[in-house]
Amino acid sequence: MVSHDEWTDRQTETTVTVDGHDLSVAYYEDGPDDGPPVVFLHGIPTWSFLWRDVAPALATDRHVIVPDLVGYGNSAMHDGFDRSIRAQEAVLADLVAEHDTVALVGHDIGGGVALRYASHRPDAVDALVLSNAACYDSWPVEFVNGLGLPETADRDAADFEDDFEFLFADGLYGDPDDHREFVEGMAAPWRSAEGQTSLVRNAVATNTNHTTEIDYGAITARTMLLWGADDVLQPIDYAERLADDVSGDTSLVTLSDAYHWVVEDQTDSYRSHVRRFLS
Repeated sequence: MVSHDEWTDRQTETTVTVDGHDLSVAYYEDGPDDGPPVVFLHGIPTWSFLWRDVAPALATDRHVIVPDLVGYGNSAMHDGFDRSIRAQEAVLADLVAEHDTVALVGHDIGGGVALRYASHRPDAVDALVLSNAACYDSWPVEFVNGLGLPETADRDAADFEDDFEFLFADGLYGDPDDHREFVEGMAAPWRSAEGQTSLVRNAVATNTNHTTEIDYGAITARTMLLWGADDVLQPIDYAERLADDVSGDTSLVTLSDAYHWVVEDQTDSYRSHVRRFLS
């Protein structure tokens, strides 16, 4: 098990330029320099910690890059820049500029970022894994809309962890007692005043237009839709729609007893599917 502090210690930092702003990006990197690159993209309100039990396992033969999106985790959180998936796509483009092609693994809005990048640069993405991804008009959801309210920034840090526990309540998202490390780690970046304000900014920046405008038919990458079958935030209907619309060779794999946090709910199975697909 890797704690959020240990994961932070494994990160390094770089600077990307988005809309004329130079922004710091924290990221985990591992694997051979000449290995085929794979980038893991988290969503809201998570950060790269989401991938701690998946990404390192691929570093035996792949060059693994796991960033905190800007506004998240240990990346830039100050005011004055866009955090939408349009801007996050620019972050990704800057991060992988030295690579001709990459594989992308995206969850939640990270999946939306991956979809935009793959549609705008079809020749630059050779494989795509999407998990309970924001797409079409599937988002933002009520919980994220609530995070965007001004009073969110004035709440006690402990309340944020309570909110995250709520995401597992009533069997809709899983059992919080089975995911204690994840709940605590997910809440960690938002405990400071700067973090709480940044989370509000991130939530406000969710913009459905940035996925409804995507030309899904332009995506030619070999694609796996690795979906938590019991998700009520990004239900399986959207995965089925993607399977019909994406032009590349596409497979839909559903994981039972898996909710929105499919990476956590079925970690071993999730990791095995990704490794096999990218091998």
